[in-house]
Amino acid sequence: MSDLRPRTSALGPDLPWLAADPARAEAIRASGSHTLITAPLAVRGTVLGLISLYRTQQPDPYDEDDVKIVLQLADHTALCIDNARRYTREHTIAATVQRHLLPRRPASHTALETAYLPLSPDNGREWYDTIALSGARTALVVGGVTESGIYATALMGQLRTVIRSLSALDLEPEDLLARLNDIAAFLEGERAAMPSTASGPPTALYAACAYAVYDPLTRICTIVGAGSPALVLARPDGTTESLEVPSGPLLGSADGAPSAIASHRIPEGGLLILSAAPVPALQPPSDPPNGSPSVQRILSQAHRPLEDLCDDILYALSSRAPASAAALLARTHSFPPQCVAAWQLEDTPASVATARHHARRQLATWDVEEETALSTELIVSELVTNAVRHGSPPLELRLINDRTLTCEVRDTGLASPHLRHAHVVDEGGRGLFIIAQLAEAWGTRYTAEGKTIWTEQALPPPPG
Repeated sequence: MSDLRPRTSALGPDLPWLAADPARAEAIRASGSHTLITAPLAVRGTVLGLISLYRTQQPDPYDEDDVKIVLQLADHTALCIDNARRYTREHTIAATVQRHLLPRRPASHTALETAYLPLSPDNGREWYDTIALSGARTALVVGGVTESGIYATALMGQLRTVIRSLSALDLEPEDLLARLNDIAAFLEGERAAMPSTASGPPTALYAACAYAVYDPLTRICTIVGAGSPALVLARPDGTTESLEVPSGPLLGSADGAPSAIASHRIPEGGLLILSAAPVPALQPPSDPPNGSPSVQRILSQAHRPLEDLCDDILYALSSRAPASAAALLARTHSFPPQCVAAWQLEDTPASVATARHHARRQLATWDVEEETALSTELIVSELVTNAVRHGSPPLELRLINDRTLTCEVRDTGLASPHLRHAHVVDEGGRGLFIIAQLAEAWGTRYTAEGKTIWTEQALPPPPG
């Protein structure tokens, strides 16, 4: 062990080290061993273990040729053990980092209940997210990197952060995915420029991703994907359906083709299963046999708690689950109609006072505290004023009482509002600045019909 070289030793009853291990000495005597070769299992000067070979039946002792063979065996075995230890260590680090980068559990909102379904062991390359968007909408995200390891886990964390940042800009799903692909290609370019290691140049990393936005007020789910995402709908009546989702190039690939979107109306109480890649066991069979598959029987009871559904699906899949897969379960609920109020407004300055009157009366109905209500009235006044001056009819005011108090003003104009600091002598230009001070968040959401300027105000927690 001191010089890390193999040794041969003739075994006899007078060897001093046999006395230190009587049990081994008795085993050697009983087996009739007469020669020993022992060699350390060492890698880069570090001892991992020891290999000992005893000759019992052949009368000839071990010679130098035997020592060379044992040395080769020890070197190869030590290298295998070291590689396994390094892989296990890297896998453990990647899985630990992944758990710290992902949310503890998917966030559920008023009209959407979610749960995460990990179909494969932690390998540090799958991620998921649920992101609250303006207008009571929710973004559902599931993705996975093509390789595993520390670099794949780092890319996973970067992509999740980028998606959250882009979601805050109220981009359309296809625009968000296009920008995400640009960033993934940039990150892959940086990685490709890294120096080669002993095992060769860095492995190319790509990612699959499914990004869906669910609007509980219209019950429309819009989805776009990189790779081959899948969306399965389990209806309240027990039937399942595989919804159409267009495929697209993987994130970071050289193919910059635009991604297509698909929109589906989801029934109240429907269960969505979103995955970045198809999971055959979750797909409804086109020609179901007598006695449907166990997973389909589970999905036919979609009204059960999501955690129970996840557990039962994992047990049913067992070894049929893909080596790398993850899914996000989302059950839809109806949004309380009494928590939404909308009014059509005339394209005249008098609409400002009308809008304030509508807002004041609705906030009183919702029993919103006075300070918040006064701020909302001022926000409504500024938003409607901007819409009358710079927007195009028709105009609509909508208030949503959800996790926050949301105020939205829609018009068909495409002029983009921007925040500026007015000078002392300016008569205007302070509207958005005032809104930014009163609201917790604000932004602009564009659609094919025009734009919506929205604000969100924090609501105090209910008493008790």
